[in-house]
Amino acid sequence: MHQGRVVFGAIEEVVFGHPAAGAIVAQMDRLGARRAFLMVSGTLNRQTDEIGKITQALGSRCAGLFDAMPAHTPREAVIAATNAAREAAADLIVTVGGGSITDGAKAVQLCLANGIDTIDGIDRIRVHKGVAPEMIAPTVRQVSVPTTIAGGEFSAIAGVTDRSAHVKQMLRHPLSVPRATILDPAITVHTPEWLFLSTGIRAVDHCVEAICSRETHPYADAQSVKGLAMLADALPRVKADPADLDARMDAQIGTWLSMGALSAGVPMGASHGIGYVLGAGFDVPHGYTSCVMLPAVMRWNARDNAERQMIVAAAMGYPGHAAADVLDAFIRALGMPRSLREVHVAPEHFDDIAEQAMRTNWIPRNPRKIEGPADLREILLLAA
Repeated sequence: MHQGRVVFGAIEEVVFGHPAAGAIVAQMDRLGARRAFLMVSGTLNRQTDEIGKITQALGSRCAGLFDAMPAHTPREAVIAATNAAREAAADLIVTVGGGSITDGAKAVQLCLANGIDTIDGIDRIRVHKGVAPEMIAPTVRQVSVPTTIAGGEFSAIAGVTDRSAHVKQMLRHPLSVPRATILDPAITVHTPEWLFLSTGIRAVDHCVEAICSRETHPYADAQSVKGLAMLADALPRVKADPADLDARMDAQIGTWLSMGALSAGVPMGASHGIGYVLGAGFDVPHGYTSCVMLPAVMRWNARDNAERQMIVAAAMGYPGHAAADVLDAFIRALGMPRSLREVHVAPEHFDDIAEQAMRTNWIPRNPRKIEGPADLREILLLAA
């Protein structure tokens, strides 16, 4: 008999297939917002007219703009954006960009609500040993227009990097999830191919680790299996024709589905746990961590969850094949890196990575029990 608990998140709407500028205005009208603070991609702002279209559509309702959020969402940039949003008297944050910007805005919401204006102050709101501290709920909320497809715009979790410790730390609050997410495939055509496709593998990773989790359930499976099938179909189409907006839309919807299980309480596993360390400690892009680690984790886990892994291979169109092999070939065909060596992580770092990964939230939830750093080193060697 199934047992479990599904908590429905605070996201109110997902709008898909409509141009971003008009959809943002419509959301502001719906929410009664008057002062939007934009947190946007610097490249998109400087090299395209997409942000200009949005600011023009908002007119006097654009209260400020921040376009200096680096990869991995460092604390310093979170505080800079918080102070700018506070100065602008924002009543809504609108993000246009990748996962680092989306996560940055989640953190800004919590900083604004809890009076945090220093880098060290983030310690008061970050997750400690898997537990989020008591804090004031955010009232200045977020609307997100993602330009990558890692899926953070459907999550109440933010990853923020403490550069002094080279560690990515988690912030979590039910109301840090965007109130609305706007999926506009046209705005993603400016995203570099490697970034769009690699974050697509991050979404694949969400589906795969959910399907393979010991804690999954039919509600989560329904979304993860369909999301994986859509991503497996759409990402090669985007690779073949970057102007194919239907393929991009399918990839975005597949990403939305990929986050359903996590939002419903199904944990991720070792690919995500190790990925946190590779991102924060070695500056490996978010999507690349999944490209490199997911097949290795699947290979290591297969002893304990081969039956669930069969579902992965079938959803990707290869029933009866080993899921690790299917994923390996799929990622290679997209031109993505497939080894730690390719992302400049050398074997001499493996002990340190294993020690740090043991302290992440996902390693204890991996479907094959990880007893200690030696097990993680086995996985790292499979990805070397």
